[in-house]
Amino acid sequence: MSQSKLFEPFKLGPITLANRVVMAPLTRNRAVPSGMVPSPLAIEYYGQRASAGLLITEASQVSQQGQGYQDTPGIYSKEQVAGWRKITDRVHERGGRIFIQLWHVGRISHVALQPDGGQPVAPSAIRAKGRTFVNGTFADTSEPRALELAEIPGIIDDFRRGAENAIAAGFDGVEIHGANGYLLDQFAKDGANKRTDAYGGSIENRARLMLEVSKAVAAAAGPERTGIRISPVTPANDISDSDPQPLFDYIVDQLNALKLTYIHVIEGATGGPRDNAPFDYASLRKRFKQAYVANNGYDYELANRQLDANAADLIAFGKPFISNPDLVERLKQGVPLNAWDKNTFYGGGVKGYTDYPTLAGTQAAE
Repeated sequence: MSQSKLFEPFKLGPITLANRVVMAPLTRNRAVPSGMVPSPLAIEYYGQRASAGLLITEASQVSQQGQGYQDTPGIYSKEQVAGWRKITDRVHERGGRIFIQLWHVGRISHVALQPDGGQPVAPSAIRAKGRTFVNGTFADTSEPRALELAEIPGIIDDFRRGAENAIAAGFDGVEIHGANGYLLDQFAKDGANKRTDAYGGSIENRARLMLEVSKAVAAAAGPERTGIRISPVTPANDISDSDPQPLFDYIVDQLNALKLTYIHVIEGATGGPRDNAPFDYASLRKRFKQAYVANNGYDYELANRQLDANAADLIAFGKPFISNPDLVERLKQGVPLNAWDKNTFYGGGVKGYTDYPTLAGTQAAE
């Protein structure tokens, strides 16, 4: 098994990854509520998983306005930067590499989370059909308001500042969250964007915010340390587009021109079927000259098929990393994976977070 390309080192911009296994961003809702600072438990959680070639943190809001769920960490305050620094130090001590995912949820939020109880913001005042997690329970998303043109530079600036804070916190790079029906995806897709100004209508206009954010973040962190996550055909968070292929062909052409270090592509429906809608991912692979990170429903066999076919450079695994801190070693040895416990995904403490057994720990116990 260890002859697989999955376990070969990979050069990602200025850094060398120990293997091609990526830990996908996984929301765990365990930040300290008073300041949305990563909890001390997160130091051990990420440290346990440092054998991945690249860790991408849970999505972290770039402002209070960008928050959509309770107890998710931010990257906009000094306290948050200090909290993340402890995590990056631990990961680096264990030989790992780590990027942070920069997030603005847009309309997928609730007034209880917004500054002064205000409305969530969106490209257009269209409420998403869906729920968010707030005050310990699931609640319908709140009615959003359309962002005014004059507010958009502030959103871009929040992402830029998030990138600067990430570098100050010791991250190896940043990933822009442009996927899963959150703000940048909402602007890009015509199901959520009904604007008639410079950010609506044509493909070029709808893609504008994602690309302006990418340019600003790349200027702050360096394009060689900036990746972006996209999800062309996911229906997550009530998002849709009438013709995603030309939209994402255009977006990826522009991202390629910015020389970002990778695109992280959710193939199919996030956490669901890979073939939910027709889409030519090979077109994106061909258009983008840097690394292609493939995501959604990957196991060892599919990962090897895609790497051997040169359809991807890196493979992201999500839920398997929740329950298998030593996922890389388990894949190498071809041993069974621990099953995950869905009941402990979101919120809580040690249980289902830092207490999953490793092979080494199990063997020592025997």
